[in-house]
Amino acid sequence: KAVVSTQSTGELAGAVVRATQAPSDFKFLYELEQPLVSKMNIIVQKIYGGEGVELPQEIADKIKNLELQGYRDLPICMAKTHLSLSCDVTRKGVPRGFTVPIQDVRLSAGAGFVYPLAGTISTMPGLPTRPAFYQIDVDTVTGEITGLF
Repeated sequence: KAVVSTQSTGELAGAVVRATQAPSDFKFLYELEQPLVSKMNIIVQKIYGGEGVELPQEIADKIKNLELQGYRDLPICMAKTHLSLSCDVTRKGVPRGFTVPIQDVRLSAGAGFVYPLAGTISTMPGLPTRPAFYQIDVDTVTGEITGLF
């Protein structure tokens, strides 16, 4: 069991602050002005070692619509399995010659990125703007709980 002291926590916090203040030469793999599909292909080629993405027509249309709405210049955050560089979990190591099937593409406008769903991937549901616990109540006389369903 690790023991963390206030001193070591303060030292860690100081290191994080210093790291955020240090100069950075971060740059994207692609130019943000490129089309969304081009950015996806670059990620697949340069990070995963694949050929590019496969897009059903429905998803290609959805991407075109996002670009027409002004979201073309947003960065891409790929959502795919961690079990393989490809989307096929049986292909271990450093597979080559594969394409990444894009099953859906979603916009996270508030966070400022577009995220394609590659292969079979589950995402967590979004939370409502008003938490459900506001509807739950307990009658202190009868003990009846209301608002659960």
